[in-house]
Amino acid sequence: MVTKLSVKRVYETPTENDGFRILIDRLWPRGLSKEKAKADLWLKEIAPSTELRKWFNHEPEKWPDFIIK
Repeated sequence: MVTKLSVKRVYETPTENDGFRILIDRLWPRGLSKEKAKADLWLKEIAPSTELRKWFNHEPEKWPDFIIK
């Protein structure tokens, strides 16, 4: 059995080809209703912690350390 996994921004329009949609984020995306997101499952528990997200601060040079913390 082959399982295909795709990554897509939650703000992109859902399509019929998306399959089962899992949102992985601590916070619900700002300005996006649950109906529009069409997320089948929200796994906030496995998303990076608030402390880690604040440390990373979207600074690309921190990416290598961010992915292994």
